[in-house]
Amino acid sequence: QVQLVESGGGLVQAGGSLRLSCTASGRTFSSYTMGWFRQAPGKEREFVATIDWSGSSTYYADSVKGRFTISRDNAKNTVYLQMSSLKPEDTAVYYCAAGRTIVTVTTRVDYWGHGTQVTVSS
Repeated sequence: QVQLVESGGGLVQAGGSLRLSCTASGRTFSSYTMGWFRQAPGKEREFVATIDWSGSSTYYADSVKGRFTISRDNAKNTVYLQMSSLKPEDTAVYYCAAGRTIVTVTTRVDYWGHGTQVTVSS
């Protein structure tokens, strides 16, 4: 069992930056692929970014490529999402996700965090 707790959300102006963190419980964190998804009001949960167990392989949604960076620190059981050049359309609840395989779709996620709100004002 893995428990995920996100932090770092908040209100930011367009063009600003935020860093989200997700800390996992358990001793098997380094064996999981980690990812971030987001869900805006009235929309489906969508993939944002994913990183493999070693941190050497990452993949991003086209909408965030070049603006967001995912990273992980296995010694701290933590995955990060550095978000820059934020846009109002990035406003959503951001969810941390863990899976045994690359997590680019919700069906591959084994564990979810409870989410953290990111609001970007124009």
